[in-house]
Amino acid sequence: MRLDSGPFYSGLSDPVLRDIAWLIATPDIVELPPPIPCAGRPTMEELGLERALLPWLRQLGRPPLSALNGSRAMRMGHYHERLWHTLLDHAPNTRLLARNVRISRKRNTLGELDMLYRTRANPAPVHLEVAIKFYLGLPEGPGAATSQSRWIGPGGLDSLALKCGHLRRHQLPLSTTVPALETLTHWLTPRDIGVSSKELGEQLTQRLAMPGVLYYPWHAVMPAPEGATADHRRGTWCYLRDWPEMAARFPTMPRMVWLEKPHWLAPPLDSAFRPAKEVLPAIIEQVHAWRAPQQVMLRYSEREDNEQRYERLFLVPDNWPRQVPLPPRIRD
Repeated sequence: MRLDSGPFYSGLSDPVLRDIAWLIATPDIVELPPPIPCAGRPTMEELGLERALLPWLRQLGRPPLSALNGSRAMRMGHYHERLWHTLLDHAPNTRLLARNVRISRKRNTLGELDMLYRTRANPAPVHLEVAIKFYLGLPEGPGAATSQSRWIGPGGLDSLALKCGHLRRHQLPLSTTVPALETLTHWLTPRDIGVSSKELGEQLTQRLAMPGVLYYPWHAVMPAPEGATADHRRGTWCYLRDWPEMAARFPTMPRMVWLEKPHWLAPPLDSAFRPAKEVLPAIIEQVHAWRAPQQVMLRYSEREDNEQRYERLFLVPDNWPRQVPLPPRIRD
């Protein structure tokens, strides 16, 4: 199973730069069905990076990255949002207008808009919601085989179905509400957005970026969830008890690196990989101690061509999952 490594990351030793590159190159894991009036993520062309991505990454200054480097205590969601802030604020064709805009009504917080930006070609503001998700598929679980409810987070508290439902019913429509438009009219001047306050509600558009990885069970065949993009990133998960059998099927014994949050995005440098037998004992100890899945990345070569392959893997306790979220309630 290949990841976009090798030449794509050539010369990018900074982990934040590599994560930004991964973010740009990684497809969304799902597409929301109509009638949600939501376009997809900002494109390379829209960002102005379709012909100069790697040079731009190499030239991206260290000041915007310094606050993100070494922040292992940072929550994954916050780190992901700040990568988008950096990208939208420094890409050639976009400008970040606002981030984490709190929307309230009568002192009650209704939610936040992740970020608003504009493009060089169109001054009308764009509301962008972002989420980065890593879901493991359950061969047996709620709903049909392709149900999004069968794809859950490593901790068992979240599911693809719950996240998509929240996006469709709350996060994306929020910017079209009267309190949101009043807030944006107050904070964004016509100079910022190039339109009058009266036109704001008509010209504001919603976008969604939801990159991540879907991890398929090693011990069973499972279809992709409903709505999954054709080219979504894939990984594997297996029970600890199954690891020896799984490892025996590789053409050569993989080298391994333990992925620690928030750097779950881009593959680490090749120098970070160690023989699996050196890394595995500490990982197994953590799986037992925390009673939670741990993510690793494997690197190995095929005997025929010696080309390096990379694969993401969650090693999970033998009694995982300890809980499965209920499917979302169906609403009209």
